[in-house]
Amino acid sequence: MNNASPKGIWKVIGASSLGTLIEWYDFYIFGSLATVIASQFFPNTNPTAALLSTLATFAAGFIVRPFGALVFGRLGDLIGRKYTFLLTLVLMGGSTFAIGLVPSYESIGFAAPIIVLLLRLLQGLALGGEYGGAATYVAEHAPANRRGYFTSWIQTTATLGLFVSLGVILITRHSLDADPTVSIAKFNDWGWRIPFLVSIVLVLVSVYIRMKMKESPLFTKLKSEGKVSVNPLKESFGHRANLKMVLLALFGATMGQGVVWYTGQFYAQSFMENVCKIDFEQSRTILIWAILFATPFFVVFGSWSDKIGRKWIILTGMLVAIVTYKPLFGKMLEISTPSEALAASSEVKESTAAIANTTNVLRTQVTRATFASGMVIMTTQKDTVYASSATQVSKPDVKVSKVLGTADYWKMVAIVFMMILYVTMVYGPIAAFLVELFPTKIRYTSMSLPYHIGNGVFGGLTPFVATLLTTIYTSDKLVGLMYPILVAALSLVIGAMYISNKE
Repeated sequence: MNNASPKGIWKVIGASSLGTLIEWYDFYIFGSLATVIASQFFPNTNPTAALLSTLATFAAGFIVRPFGALVFGRLGDLIGRKYTFLLTLVLMGGSTFAIGLVPSYESIGFAAPIIVLLLRLLQGLALGGEYGGAATYVAEHAPANRRGYFTSWIQTTATLGLFVSLGVILITRHSLDADPTVSIAKFNDWGWRIPFLVSIVLVLVSVYIRMKMKESPLFTKLKSEGKVSVNPLKESFGHRANLKMVLLALFGATMGQGVVWYTGQFYAQSFMENVCKIDFEQSRTILIWAILFATPFFVVFGSWSDKIGRKWIILTGMLVAIVTYKPLFGKMLEISTPSEALAASSEVKESTAAIANTTNVLRTQVTRATFASGMVIMTTQKDTVYASSATQVSKPDVKVSKVLGTADYWKMVAIVFMMILYVTMVYGPIAAFLVELFPTKIRYTSMSLPYHIGNGVFGGLTPFVATLLTTIYTSDKLVGLMYPILVAALSLVIGAMYISNKE
């Protein structure tokens, strides 16, 4: 086997990881800004419907990932790994940059969400081809007995892409104005576009680096021997033995891994912001700290899988997630709910402003309640006072934002860290696990499809389905967890019964 030298493998990992990290950044910047995007591209008459529409658009990018896996997986097995995931990088970067240029709903009406949806679909197609290419490329350069360790570095890129997206958002928001109120208004108005637009610079840098990379040695050997697959799709899914491996990989591993991944990061963020009502900035810094502390464990579990096998590490991650999700999310809810019946201090400010082209007045009342635990709850209520009657007012628009005290803040970081630790268990070894299931000549196609159905469809739908369940069963704020728990439980049973540890 023509594996890369120790120095060469780190160049391969560095170049592959940088490009993949940038693609994940591009893909997840949309989810990180879901609430802001909802107000920009959808009618704001119903904020909940707008948020669900945004999450559905976010999910659409995941649903098309399997199609991207088929299209680009086939190309990767026919023409090579390098040029295929170079193409996906350009497609992803261009789509992300374009989202930053789309006019708002107020400017072009329903054309805005339609254009954003189309660009989101292009992002999904690109990502469907990127991951399989990068994971295969690194695995085919790595020695077999250290494949879990070396491919685990690629596994860090998805979480680090989310980390970078959150960091860029916060830096952008703070740089717009010294006054926090003004900077938030500017960010929500136009500043949110900056994280989308700057991605083009990152993409160009990565394209330059990837252009200098050589083709995978295993694929080069296949090509020189004339053994490249003539029809990767037929060989991957038309042969019973290989199709069995594809289905086992999907239902016994990637399906459960996908819901654990998106619950521990995206649904955790959505739950903090929309259910716990934690301040925008705090919810993101909580996630940033948790990601920072947990990310090294991708490599720990990836390396460990070289010694004891991939299967049981992945399935154990699913098991602890199933057992502890409800207690952990319940604790998040408890932390964000003041234990005191009354605030230690309370301050109310009221202001009015004339509504343009009418004789009516917009009244804004802001209540700031501070509790002994250090928690501050800001309640902003807006209503319209009609000129025809001083007592006639519109239905108030009420928004609640909570800033946690120091002790509660770090408790929340610890909880999210635990959930991301589960992510590292199921995700760290998965690339090596998938690569080893399939022969070299159809590896790109065969591993990409179950990965992107498991992560893109089952995993990517987690924030949308979980949020939807909470709007249907409003009395149970933890009902959204039933989706990832049931999917992970099904995957755990199938994986334990039908996948052998050597696979």
